[in-house]
Amino acid sequence: MVIAIHGGAGTILRSSMTPALQQQYEDGLRSALDAGYAILEDGGSSIDAVEKAVCVLEDFILFNAGRGSVFNNAGGHEMDAAIMDGKTLGAGAVSGISNVKNPVVLARTIMEKSEHVLLTGMGAEQFAKLNNLEFANDDYFYSEARYNQWQEALKENVVQLDHTEKKFGTVGAVALDKRGNLAAATSTGGMTNKKYGRMGDSPIIGAGTYANNKTCAISCTGHGELFIRAVAAYDVSCLMEYKGLSLQEACDVVVHDKLVKIGGEGGLVAVDATGNVALPFNSEGMYRGYRNAEKTEVQIYKD
Repeated sequence: MVIAIHGGAGTILRSSMTPALQQQYEDGLRSALDAGYAILEDGGSSIDAVEKAVCVLEDFILFNAGRGSVFNNAGGHEMDAAIMDGKTLGAGAVSGISNVKNPVVLARTIMEKSEHVLLTGMGAEQFAKLNNLEFANDDYFYSEARYNQWQEALKENVVQLDHTEKKFGTVGAVALDKRGNLAAATSTGGMTNKKYGRMGDSPIIGAGTYANNKTCAISCTGHGELFIRAVAAYDVSCLMEYKGLSLQEACDVVVHDKLVKIGGEGGLVAVDATGNVALPFNSEGMYRGYRNAEKTEVQIYKD
């Protein structure tokens, strides 16, 4: 029984990180871990645990998902999310949505109440309304820090990875429950100043999110285009299933070899079918943590 989470790879430079801000980030991560683990401890499912953990991260304004999502080129928010059940290989995902309070809840609703895996834009929002999901107005999603990032990006006419210090804003969770079932969930606001309905790896099953009881559960964070091209999440599972690699070995191959070779910066959180945890990243840091019966750990930087 274990849960692992991330709040994005890359990080604010130590020189810019105040002790108070670091404490806020760490408290946000701990809150998500505790919320997800409480479900596991109570005999709940891994799918419930990852959904709850990601909801907590979506509601926490410092992370680029849900409430703290970055601004797109038009000055709005376009959010993506995915969830996957390792027992059934069922999956649900959503992309390019606005005003849905918790995109991960919509992803799960798609998995359980539609015949589809991935819904986008206005159609996905219509499906959310039909299923009585909670919506919030634009003010709820507004963050002054995100607005300032967008203004800076507009001036320079660039697309930014969350902010100028290369923080890849995504949140995610993976878990193993008492019945041995794995699950993964990921949610993101994407890139600051993104255009043309750009979609990253988070809602793409096998790229940014994957779970299979035979092997592992994975949630990725990083430069989405490269994670899509590497089919990063599924690649970890493949290396375990077909080559017999351990979770750590498979993660190291994908994160520190395959992704590096194509310029893919970021990381992932992973849990295998026996409860091993891996939190590899090739960026400056990764907002990350895990909790099991023996230990709770939260970290941002490499050391």
